[in-house]
Amino acid sequence: MTAILLDRQIESSPEPILIPELTWREFKATEQLIDRPGVRLSFLDGVLEIRKMPGKRHETIKGRIGALVEIYLEFLELDFTPTESMTLANESQQVKREADKSYELGPDREHPDLVIEVVVTSGGIDKLEAYKRLNIPEVWFWIGDRLLIYILREGEYTENARSQLLPALDLNLLHRCINIDNHGRSLREFRAGFNPK
Repeated sequence: MTAILLDRQIESSPEPILIPELTWREFKATEQLIDRPGVRLSFLDGVLEIRKMPGKRHETIKGRIGALVEIYLEFLELDFTPTESMTLANESQQVKREADKSYELGPDREHPDLVIEVVVTSGGIDKLEAYKRLNIPEVWFWIGDRLLIYILREGEYTENARSQLLPALDLNLLHRCINIDNHGRSLREFRAGFNPK
């Protein structure tokens, strides 16, 4: 597949392009060839996922969730580092992934403690399997207008009603504020409304 044909296919497809049966070495070589703005690559078990960068809706929700989480972390006076969409890779586990947002909740972490994914399209590699292999303790998915929380316990993710990392976080308030169209109002209502115990 030539670069021009690949660019056309990426641009015209709302769903990710999947290329199976690659070794890690072939993936790394392909990654160098496809290194261009507007394209995000993931890899799991020999499958390369090529996805065009998300649009305004995705980016708006991602930014709002991140802003609300950071208000809460600052209020708790936690030592946190936003690691954003840093590349997470492990050759021995055959995985490479870039989260939409990620956070280290303490100093000198080997990897993020919390990863947040905003899902606006379907298809692609199994993100939970990728994060399990990267040993991420907690993953949040915003799908449609719902927040799903997954906690890594004994090597498997389980869906949970509360965050294990931020157990006092009022998820109803967070959910309501994420869905407010006006970003400034969303942040103000969140600040005014939460009361960690």
